[in-house]
Amino acid sequence: MSMVQGVMAFFLLFVMNSTVYAEEYRNVEVKKLMTSSTSSNGERLLYLCTKKPEATALLVHFPPGGSTGWHKHPVQVYAYVLEGELTVELKSGRTFLFKQGDAIFEVTNTLHNGFNSGTLPATLVVFYTGAVGVPNVIKEETAAAPAAVSR
Repeated sequence: MSMVQGVMAFFLLFVMNSTVYAEEYRNVEVKKLMTSSTSSNGERLLYLCTKKPEATALLVHFPPGGSTGWHKHPVQVYAYVLEGELTVELKSGRTFLFKQGDAIFEVTNTLHNGFNSGTLPATLVVFYTGAVGVPNVIKEETAAAPAAVSR
C-alpha cells in the first residue's frame, strides 16, 4: 500500500457511515464527520493525476491573532479542528467559521486566509494530497506563477 493510499485509508476510517464498529478491530468506534463532493466554498473536489503522489500531514497551531496569510492550494487539502476556532476568508469577502470538531474540505486554487480571531489557541491536523514537486501552499506573492504538475 502506498503512503497516499495509507493516509486516505486512515482518513476514510474516520469518515465512514455514521457510527460503525469495525469487525476486524476490537473496541474501535468510527464516527462519520463529513461526506462531500465539494470543498467548503461549494466547488467540486479535484484530485491530481500523477505517478508521483505525495501526502503530507501537519499539526498546525494558531495562537490568538495568528494567520496563514493569503495563499492557495493547487492540491486537495483536508483538515480537522482539534481545538479552538478558525475563520477562513476568501478574496471575495466570503467567510467560513470552523470550530472544534469540524472537518474542513479546503478550497483549491482559490486565494484565502485562515486566522484565529478568538482569545484561545486553535489547533488543526491538516492533510495535503499532493504530488512530488508540486507545492502544497502557494503564497499570494507567488500565486500568479502556475504550479507544475508532475505526471
